[in-house]
Amino acid sequence: MRVLIVEDDRALAAALADAFASMDITAEIAATSAEAEDLLAGYAFDVVVLDLGLPDEDGLSLLRRLRSGGNHIPVLVLSARSHPQSCIEGLNAGADDYLGKPILFAELKARIEAVMRRVDKRASDLVMYGDFAFDLGSLTASVAGTDLALSLRERRLLELLLRRNGRTATVALVQDHLCGPDQVISPNALEVTVHRLRKKLGTASAGIAIENVRGVGYRLLKA
Repeated sequence: MRVLIVEDDRALAAALADAFASMDITAEIAATSAEAEDLLAGYAFDVVVLDLGLPDEDGLSLLRRLRSGGNHIPVLVLSARSHPQSCIEGLNAGADDYLGKPILFAELKARIEAVMRRVDKRASDLVMYGDFAFDLGSLTASVAGTDLALSLRERRLLELLLRRNGRTATVALVQDHLCGPDQVISPNALEVTVHRLRKKLGTASAGIAIENVRGVGYRLLKA
């Protein structure tokens, strides 16, 4: 594991780095937001431990910038701001966890391990084709880090076709998946859903396309 510690308190940062090193975990230190961005651009890290009171800007600004830029690296905020509202703001900005100072290193390590387990679970639900990504758990799609605005029916259709992995999904199977056994989607409504999803994938250059299998159903192909 490789950890980036973003902390301007040099004594605390060094102590954390030493504690990680004792467990064969590589740690790099950034004292400012700018240094952190340089390191993130040049090296691969598994997790970021982020202080909020940085000398060049608030750590939340860095966090928001990472998330808006499509960087989903796990971030654990470590801050003297222990008020519940501060925690809420940190989590809403995209933090995976939030810890108030002072801390016990054992708790920090346990929190990091818990975050990484959640990330591993999310990764197992992620289907990727080049720049296209679809989360089978949350039914969210993105291209090059930019979210695709899809209706629930479009997301469920995409989920089914991705799970079929190139195999044809019959019209009956698609209808049942989109609505359930106690509801009905008309052939026209299904065609409209397919058409809209196909158009959105093409406009976004997703690299995948929906193919009509005449008289049978639909399947997903790489464009």
